[in-house]
Amino acid sequence: MNNDFNKELEQSLKKAKPYSQSSEVKKWITSLIILPIAIYWTLNRGEYGLIDNVDLVIHEAGHLFFMFFGKFIYTLGGTLMQIIIPSLIAFTFFRNNYRTGVQFGLLWLGQNFINISVYAADAQAKKLPLLGGNKVYHDWDYLLGTLGIIEYDYIVGYFFFSIAILIFIIAVLLPLIIKD
Repeated sequence: MNNDFNKELEQSLKKAKPYSQSSEVKKWITSLIILPIAIYWTLNRGEYGLIDNVDLVIHEAGHLFFMFFGKFIYTLGGTLMQIIIPSLIAFTFFRNNYRTGVQFGLLWLGQNFINISVYAADAQAKKLPLLGGNKVYHDWDYLLGTLGIIEYDYIVGYFFFSIAILIFIIAVLLPLIIKD
């Protein structure tokens, strides 16, 4: 039995990557890439970008997916899907021990929370253009109105914005959290 253990240990050691100074630097490269992106999205909250087109498709698909769960969940479904899809991607990379993928998944999740924060904060003003124009209702106007907190739409928006910033911080500092 001891002999089997030694053989298994030798095989594991052969597969192990040697640690070097460059390994320490390499693990931070992804953080150096995503940091300016996260800062840009944070400072330019509310500006529509290319990735928002993808987010919009996912948001609308969320309404379709949750349409069988009643009006409140149907309405919330767009936002839920914007959170679920990037979270699943980040989780899948996490399960496969791929930190870079986790970091980019978290970056996308944070970007979605910024997107959600803008939409929620617009509940009373309703200045954002909606697909369907005047024929459709504003998700967050309905959700916050139903909950009786429509007058706090800006606080809800800042809450989601705070979550986005926290996610960005975690994404950038992930090399300290997940060790190779």
